[in-house]
Amino acid sequence: MESLEELPIIRPMKKEDYKQIAEIDKKTTGRNRLEYWKAKAETLDKESFIALVAEIKNRIVGFILGSISGWEYITPENIGWINTIVVSPEYQRKGIGQMLVSEMIEYMKKRSIKSVYAFVYWRDFDLLKFFNSIGFEMGDMIDLKFDIA
Repeated sequence: MESLEELPIIRPMKKEDYKQIAEIDKKTTGRNRLEYWKAKAETLDKESFIALVAEIKNRIVGFILGSISGWEYITPENIGWINTIVVSPEYQRKGIGQMLVSEMIEYMKKRSIKSVYAFVYWRDFDLLKFFNSIGFEMGDMIDLKFDIA
């Protein structure tokens, strides 16, 4: 892991951050989803939604989205979810992802969350390795899918 010249500030996402987040998303996925991120930014006021950014010199270099739930089906009331974590390619493997997850977990601890889950595509070995390196392990739930088309 390479070191950073300056540590990022981890802070709550603001509505106006959506443009920089869309830029990072485009760098990592190749998709231009500005309107998607604009709409997502409008949901920041929801109590169950958690969104943090990593910022260096007033520039967002990564972000993490999560939620708190437990009212669905049989899941316990005290669980959190990491839905998305993205670090700009030029800042990957520098510990920023770990900082984002750590801050997300601290935020969830303050809200009495006992377990945090993350869905990862089973062939995304880099992401699986990342989550494993920070202490995540296989959970109690199984992802089931039904293809309609």
